[in-house]
Amino acid sequence: MWINLPQPDGFTTRFAPSPTGGLHLGHACSARMAHDLARAAGGRFLLRIEDIDTTRCRPEHEAGILDDLAWLGLTWDGPVWRQSERGPVYRAALDELVALGVAYPCFCTRADIAAAASAPHGPDGPVYPGTCRALPPAERAARRATTAPAWRLDVARALARTGPLRWHDAAAGWQAADPLAGGDIVIARRDIGTAYALAVVVDDAAQGITDVVRGADLFHATHAQRLLQALLGLPTPRYHHHRLIAGPDGQRLAKRNAALTLSALRTAGRSPDEIFAMLDAAPVL
Repeated sequence: MWINLPQPDGFTTRFAPSPTGGLHLGHACSARMAHDLARAAGGRFLLRIEDIDTTRCRPEHEAGILDDLAWLGLTWDGPVWRQSERGPVYRAALDELVALGVAYPCFCTRADIAAAASAPHGPDGPVYPGTCRALPPAERAARRATTAPAWRLDVARALARTGPLRWHDAAAGWQAADPLAGGDIVIARRDIGTAYALAVVVDDAAQGITDVVRGADLFHATHAQRLLQALLGLPTPRYHHHRLIAGPDGQRLAKRNAALTLSALRTAGRSPDEIFAMLDAAPVL
């Protein structure tokens, strides 16, 4: 087996930020919810740094994340995991998907996809139109000789292998998995050798995560992740997608809104209790 799965160890949640900027109130919402659910169940709360995007992740942002969580009093169990240290595991998972015949190399750029007249739209924007899915083997080999490809999941072929799937959300109940709506997602970027969808599935299994707490903006991504779990023989956690915290402009909070980072609020004299009160009173989307 390419991955060592831990023995079930009760209720386990995680907080898994990317160190591409400072944490904001939305992150605090997810972290507190995951922490409190674990503590109420007598379980574990783990911290994972999702730093596979080496072009955007910075050590100073990781240090800020650890500092913010400690300031809020959200203590985690065990060592911090870093995705940047787990490349060989992700490669093994990709190799297994290739061996199953459900992954293919893609040479398209974002501009190519945006320009494709046939590109449909899914819940999260344009859906890959499948340009490279049916490339003849000789053409694939010739292109790979000069161009490093990304790798995509052939969702239709994968579903034919797994059959119907479902997953459970604490608020929305049982969901029939519909990964076709998102198209053939990228499971390995050409520049870093993996992608969020694959890495998160592998790491949730490897850490023994039983309950995933995250924002509702990742609700639709769960469909493809459920498919990857089935293909790789990995367990499916329970999901808790919470509503998103809105900023003063009524839009979803983002890292670009520096005025609402936890660091900025601390500098302005806010206390952890005030941060939690702000979360309780904040508008949601």
